[in-house]
Amino acid sequence: MNRHVFTALGCRLLIGLSLFPQLPACATEYVVPAKGDVGAWFAQLPEDATSVVFSGAAQYHSKGDIVLPMRRLLVIDGRGCTLTLGAGSNGFTYPVANMKEAMERTNCRYVIKDFALISGGRKAVDLKATLGSIVENCELASQAEAAIDLRFCLLARLSNIRVTNPRDKGIVLRQGDWPGAGGTNSQCNSSVLEQCRVYCMETTTAAFTVLNSGGVRMTDCVSEGSPSDYDIFLSATLDGDESRPASNPVVKSFTLSNFHVEHTTRKASIYVNMPSKATVNLDNVYWNGAQKAPVILYTLGQVNLSNLGWWSPNFWIGSRVSAPRISISGSPSEMELGEAKVGAKRAGFLRLVDALPGNDQLKLNYVQLRRKSW
Repeated sequence: MNRHVFTALGCRLLIGLSLFPQLPACATEYVVPAKGDVGAWFAQLPEDATSVVFSGAAQYHSKGDIVLPMRRLLVIDGRGCTLTLGAGSNGFTYPVANMKEAMERTNCRYVIKDFALISGGRKAVDLKATLGSIVENCELASQAEAAIDLRFCLLARLSNIRVTNPRDKGIVLRQGDWPGAGGTNSQCNSSVLEQCRVYCMETTTAAFTVLNSGGVRMTDCVSEGSPSDYDIFLSATLDGDESRPASNPVVKSFTLSNFHVEHTTRKASIYVNMPSKATVNLDNVYWNGAQKAPVILYTLGQVNLSNLGWWSPNFWIGSRVSAPRISISGSPSEMELGEAKVGAKRAGFLRLVDALPGNDQLKLNYVQLRRKSW
């Protein structure tokens, strides 16, 4: 492997780690060569690698997947380079055969950072079964399925990510889909998205998708560009069937703060189908411009909507059930609820739409509107 450039950064002895019995004595950095296929080079990555840097050239290419090895921590630094992916590539990824292998993989984590642009491919980043991995300061463009797809990625952090023109989905957090995995044992719990922007194209279905994952927090994020189906698709249906309320018993919360929407959506800006006792906190959401679709489409969950600095008269919230659990505080004076008459399907900004079977009359028993900013 002497053709690879490397630098010894430091040494430390790690004892008693059965998953990594041949850990290197020294932390070793390798530079991706200027020529050749990145995926093919990663397939030959030495076992002592703890850091990989893309500093040998300004532009790189990988025809297929860039398979990441099992490492307690592997840092991948783009150093501002551009990486193009072949049409069938899943970007930075690795296979997971079953739940036993997934549990072993949770001892691994990856830091992927500082790529000026990763373009093309099915996905740019496709991480599975990892604890504490980070993707930061990257732009990802024109992926066919999803720019970032996280499955069973606990305590993951996505920071300062720019997604441009995703053909289907932008950023996805979801449960594992390998044998033995399900919505109660392989979630992306307690993960954080901060300062992430998705610029949608006309085929984009959802800018952000969070499925069967609890404690996820989004702060200072943006959805813009061409109209998409959804800005945020939030669901905890174990089988993916949205024709009934979510029933995942282990998903307890979702938090959104300072979310900026700069375009329109076809179906709903924020879709919510969470378990009945799950808390969904939506704070300081700003929709810039008229919206034909509901700004929130509610199925189930305890939704707390707070500190809306702007509310246009044409904004509305849709509910698929008769008695939504929605608490609104710090609302603009334009938010008028009124009363729901017997048999009514509308009360002020709240409408009964796309109703589930048996839900034919809007009831306001559990809708609260308080601390209005008159």
